[in-house]
Amino acid sequence: MCYFYFLTDPLLLPKIPLAMINTSRPRRSVLYMPGANTRALEKAKSLDADSLILDLEDAVAPDAKAQARKNIALALETGFGQRECIVRVNSLNTPWGLDDLKAFAHTKADAILLPKVESASQIQAVAKLLKELNPANTIKIWAMIETPMAIFKLAEISSSHPLLEALVLGTSDLVKDLHARHTPSRAETHTALSLAVLAARAHHLCVLDGVHLSLDDEQGLRESCIQGRDMGFDGKTLIHPKQITLANAIFGPSPAEIDEARQKIAAYDAAINSGAGIAVLNGKLIEELHIQDAKRILALANAIEKLLKTD
Repeated sequence: MCYFYFLTDPLLLPKIPLAMINTSRPRRSVLYMPGANTRALEKAKSLDADSLILDLEDAVAPDAKAQARKNIALALETGFGQRECIVRVNSLNTPWGLDDLKAFAHTKADAILLPKVESASQIQAVAKLLKELNPANTIKIWAMIETPMAIFKLAEISSSHPLLEALVLGTSDLVKDLHARHTPSRAETHTALSLAVLAARAHHLCVLDGVHLSLDDEQGLRESCIQGRDMGFDGKTLIHPKQITLANAIFGPSPAEIDEARQKIAAYDAAINSGAGIAVLNGKLIEELHIQDAKRILALANAIEKLLKTD
C-alpha cells in the first residue's frame, strides 16, 4: 500500500534508526565444530565460515568434556582469524555448565551459546555469572531455541538481557520433542521458525536457521537455505564444512540484488531531490520501506567484503 502524503514531503518520511536495519557482521554460515576434535578445530582456522560454534555440549561425550574445554581454550588463544567464535557450553543444570563458564569468561570467545533455553531467567543467570567471573565482560550470549516451551516463551527470552545477541534454532531437538518427522518441506517446523524470526526482529536480534542433517543431499540443503533466507533468517547453522559454500552464496546478496539496491536508492534520492516525491524503477513504485531494505542489503554486502579482505 502506498501512502502518498508520506511520499510528497520528505520531512514527513519516517526516520528509521540505524539499529533497526540489520548491519551487523555477516553470519551466513555458522559451523558447529566439536571441541573434542583437535584436528577439526585446527582445520576451522582455514574454512570460509563466517562464524564457528565450538561445541562442548551435544558433540562431546561426558568423559571428553574436560579435555574438550581445554582444547577450545587453547584454540581461542591462537585465534581463528576473522571468524567469529562462539562457545556452546553445557547447561548450568549439568555437572559441566559452571566450569564451562568459568573457563571462557576471560577468553577471546565472542559469545556463549546456551543450550535448551526456555526462560528469561536462564539468560539472566548466565549474564550474572559472566559479570561476576569477569567484571569487564563483553562476551555476548546466544540462545538455543530447541523445545516447544522455548517457542512459547520467545518474547520473554528475546527481551531477557542486553547481552543476548542471537537466537539459534535447534530444529533436530524440536522435531524430536514434537514427535514429528523431518520432511523435505520442513512443514513440521514452519510455525516455530516463523515465530523465532518474528521474535528476533521485534527485539533486534540475529536469528539463525537450524541444521540440514543430510550431508549427501546438496539439493535439499539448497532448498532449506533458500527457504530460511526467504523466511528472514540471517544465516544457517551447519554440521560439515562442505555445506559452507552454499550457505554463503544463498544468505549473501547476489550481484544482481546489490545492483538493484543501488538503483533503488539512486532513483529514490533523485525523486526526492527533484520534488517529485514518488520514485518508480522498472515499473515498480519505490517507497521508504524499499530504501530501508536496500540499505540493509548494501550494508551486508559491504560487511562481507570487509570480512573477505581481513582473512
